[in-house]
Amino acid sequence: MRVRRFGELEAVIMDRVWDRDEPTTVREILDEISAEREIAYTTVMSTMDNLHRKGCLERERLGKAYWYQPTLTREQYSANLMHEALHGGGRSDLVLAYFVEQIDAEESAGLRAALRLRRDPLQPRPAGSLSEQQ
Repeated sequence: MRVRRFGELEAVIMDRVWDRDEPTTVREILDEISAEREIAYTTVMSTMDNLHRKGCLERERLGKAYWYQPTLTREQYSANLMHEALHGGGRSDLVLAYFVEQIDAEESAGLRAALRLRRDPLQPRPAGSLSEQQ
């Protein structure tokens, strides 16, 4: 599956949708965004419709409004972007090596922990881990 980065408004909308625990409407997202900048209802509506057509949001019609929710978590989306970058940027071993050079000690520890989980599927997973997301 090819993953592309979001445009500026798509990213703002997806962040708002990901921050919610429940489905949301165009009106709710518009109200949040319009507190920070002037934006038309139709702009938010068409952007959310585009995100739906791209498979990033699913929606259900309840009454007169569509209720939207993400199809992937923020972390799953980010992982897909990382996978795409790893395999789309030349030699994947070098891409990974350059990436590892750029991460700090805390990120390095997280990467090592993720690799240990991958090697030992019987090891208990921490709260919020991938097994809980699936």
